[in-house]
Amino acid sequence: MKSSSTTQLDLAPLTPAYDSILELSPYQTGKPVEELTREYGVSDVVKLASNENPMGCSPQVTLAITEQLGQLARYPDGNGYYLKQTLSDFNDVTVDQITLGNGSNDLLDILARSFVGADDAIVYSEYAFVVYSMLAKMQGATGVEVPAQNYGHNLKAMSQAVTDNPNTKVVFIANPNNPTGTQLGQKALRDFVAGVPSSVLVVLDEAYIEYSPESNNRALIDEFDNVVIVRTFSKAYGLAGLRVGYALSSVAVAKLINRVRQPFNVSRIGLAAATAALADQSFIKAVRETNDEQMRWLEKQFDALGLRFIKSYANFIMVEINMEMEDTTAIDIHQALLEQGVIVRPLAGYGLHSWLRITVGVAEENLRLIDTLRSILNDN
Repeated sequence: MKSSSTTQLDLAPLTPAYDSILELSPYQTGKPVEELTREYGVSDVVKLASNENPMGCSPQVTLAITEQLGQLARYPDGNGYYLKQTLSDFNDVTVDQITLGNGSNDLLDILARSFVGADDAIVYSEYAFVVYSMLAKMQGATGVEVPAQNYGHNLKAMSQAVTDNPNTKVVFIANPNNPTGTQLGQKALRDFVAGVPSSVLVVLDEAYIEYSPESNNRALIDEFDNVVIVRTFSKAYGLAGLRVGYALSSVAVAKLINRVRQPFNVSRIGLAAATAALADQSFIKAVRETNDEQMRWLEKQFDALGLRFIKSYANFIMVEINMEMEDTTAIDIHQALLEQGVIVRPLAGYGLHSWLRITVGVAEENLRLIDTLRSILNDN
């Protein structure tokens, strides 16, 4: 049904497709380094807000990009042949089970547009990736948010939500979860998928899988036709600036969503870079080892500072700023960090008003974070 309440956007006589679009707020990205420099004149900035890889990307990626610079006037391969071949071998799937995306967000959007209509519902967890609820509003659908359990997914309650909402078309599950870092076991996830109707698409968002290989649920693709696994090259592979993601699914689902996918949605440079990145698993091993080592160090520092945190299986950690002084909040601490050149992510938008999400950096970045945070806390 068309909306007529558009006055706050001054659209009249135009109207958005659904009233729910008016409820949307633009996605808030992490503050760019350049913006912080402009605002505060800080030149030495540490960005720990967007879960980017502080180690950058594989040297093989740089070489692959260089080789493409003379071809920028040419469209990319719309089918992504070489990247799909590499992904096929790496994930032990056929090429026609793969869909490429302009980052994993693009694929989440494609899935929602392919399967969800205005009379349908999308089920997701409290404290899960905010894009899931946004997709429901964009489609004019019903978003069903299920209360979290220990800051993670409550699969039993989510299964009940599907039962209570027979118009459910898609369930989104992030594993490991962003922003809380929690992880679901393989058996629990398999039991969940087995318990929902085969007409419900279960989308497993594995953006952080490289940091937690034990949460790889690739095997579910073989057993269930209604499972889609979405992954990205933006995190561990260090290609956030190039926007490349992929989905693994049944052949039937891949054929459908490839009809909806925009042509040339992955650039020539992105295709070449992702192919080279995937081939260099020794780099990913080093990334994971560094992240694990630095995560343990940060946990010790937060313990020493008396700060509660949630055990994370990704490359970030959620920390509670619960100050004894009532007039000091996580937002205040976030602001104080910004003014000293350290960017982290406040989580008030998730309803986590006393929490900050902090990306795990390399050693010198983490030391700068802790020293700055300690100084700010002591001053309060």
